[in-house]
Amino acid sequence: MKLVCKKANLQNGVQIVSRAVPNKTTMSILECILIDASHNMITLTVNDMDLGIETIIQGEIKEEGLIAIDAKIFLEIVRKLPDSDVKIETDSSYKVTITCEKAKFNIMGKSGEDFSYLPIVEKENSVVLSQFTLKELVRQTIFSISDNDNNKLMTGELFEINGDELKVVSSDGHRISIRKVQLRDSYDHKKVVVPGKTLNEVSKILPGEAEGVLNIYFTARHIVFAFNDTTVVSRLIEGEYFNIDRMLSGDYETKVRINKKELLNCIDRATLLTREGDRKPVVIDIMDGTMELKIDSALGSMNEDIDIEKQGKDLMIGFNPKFLIDALRVIDDEEVDLYMVNPKAPCFIKNEEQSYIYLILPVSLVANYAR
Repeated sequence: MKLVCKKANLQNGVQIVSRAVPNKTTMSILECILIDASHNMITLTVNDMDLGIETIIQGEIKEEGLIAIDAKIFLEIVRKLPDSDVKIETDSSYKVTITCEKAKFNIMGKSGEDFSYLPIVEKENSVVLSQFTLKELVRQTIFSISDNDNNKLMTGELFEINGDELKVVSSDGHRISIRKVQLRDSYDHKKVVVPGKTLNEVSKILPGEAEGVLNIYFTARHIVFAFNDTTVVSRLIEGEYFNIDRMLSGDYETKVRINKKELLNCIDRATLLTREGDRKPVVIDIMDGTMELKIDSALGSMNEDIDIEKQGKDLMIGFNPKFLIDALRVIDDEEVDLYMVNPKAPCFIKNEEQSYIYLILPVSLVANYAR
């Protein structure tokens, strides 16, 4: 194989596919990038069997062939090459020569025949949305997935399509994040659970342009994200996602409208008095026209008042401050509405259109927090 391409093109392609390189594996071929220079295209692929990424880069093929190269070594070499044309050559013993100006590397590759290609997925009936939209959906929900593999479903996000609406749901058992967007067209009902790792990596490599188009394809076991010259194929998480609808009651005893930035900054200040791993709740005391936030920890105490609009009963309730911060940070509205029933029931942060809903379970308060 012989090919020549610009360093910038090669580096961008290698960085994209390297997102699928597994952190730990007993199969060394899974740690490799496959360079396939055939069919008048230069294709880079990484596939760890659960997540695979393939991208096409521009360049000149002087002699067709394919080779598998250790991804981490290859990426570091490419990063440090001069900004010029890169020539890659291989021989029958799988030795790879990488030349750029006066720099020349010789490394050993592996037979491309041993590489597992991405599963073939029929690209029909795609769901179309903007790259920016998917990037935002992931940003606004990914923080509330679980990192505990004991419940595999909670390590992913529910993607549900009903007509022209896409709903994305994530939960770690203590909170639920829901975002809904209107699609350009109407589609058949689909309901799948996509691994959080996949969504994280797709979000990182998406350019995120508002006018950039993203096509999503579904099979019984896989989801495919196709954009620009890149294709991402991921296994779905098998199983039935828990029924969130029964938890989304519209009943409330207390409703608060508050400036989002003021509330977020106040909670952020309160966390200055907590150490990592602390489970000290931020206590919210709701009264007519004002909300008092307070926290009491081994480092000290803090309280602050914020003006609010209140409907319904006075209420004192406690929350994990991180959960409130995570939700508030991804809401773009200037003011937010909080709906609560009692100190032991979930709090809902949602807008009137319910294009976003954040459910957060409260923390039990000890007796000394009582008024």
